[in-house]
Amino acid sequence: MSTILFTAWGYGVSILEAVAALVSFIGVWLGTTGKRITWPWWAASSTLYMIFFYQADLFASAAAQIVFIIAAYLGWRDWAPTGAKPGPLSNRNRAQWAALTIVSVALLTPLLTSLGAAATWQDAILFVGSLIAQILMVYEKIESWVVWLIVDAAATYLYASLGYWFTALLYFAFTIIALIGWKRWNDSYSH
Repeated sequence: MSTILFTAWGYGVSILEAVAALVSFIGVWLGTTGKRITWPWWAASSTLYMIFFYQADLFASAAAQIVFIIAAYLGWRDWAPTGAKPGPLSNRNRAQWAALTIVSVALLTPLLTSLGAAATWQDAILFVGSLIAQILMVYEKIESWVVWLIVDAAATYLYASLGYWFTALLYFAFTIIALIGWKRWNDSYSH
C-alpha cells in the first residue's frame, strides 16, 4: 500500500496514509460525541497507522497502535450502548498520571535511541501521552481530551518536521477536535 495516491506540498501521500487518515478522522470525531461506535473506527485506523508508522521507523508510534486496538475493544465492551458518561479525575489521580508520564518517557527514550528510531523523546512523549489519553478515554474521563490536545499538538509538530505533511495536517485537525471533545465532555458532565 505504498502506492502514491496524490501529492500534497511536494509530499507523496500513499493510499495507506490517506485511508488511515480518513478512518482515523471519523473515529476521533465520533469520540467527541461520546458514541460507542467510535471504537470500531479507532481499531481500524490504529491497524492502518500501525503499518504506516512502522514503515516510517516511528516504532513507539507504531507500538502505540497495538494499545489503541486493545483499548478499542475495551471501550466497545465497557461503554454503555448509549455512549460515554464523562466524569473528572480526582486531583490525586491527576498527579499520579502526570508522574507516571514523566517516568515512562524518561525510561522509553533511551530504548528508542538504541533501536535507531527516527525520533526518540518526541516519539516517547507521543507514545506515553497517547497511551494515557486512551486509557482515560476508555474510563470516560474528561481529562482524556486535555491529554489528547497536548499529544495532538506535539504530533503535528513532529510529523511536519519529518515531512509527513498530510499526517501533520490530520493531527492539527485532531488538536482542534480535542478542544471540541474537551468542551463537549465537560458540558455533558456539568449538566
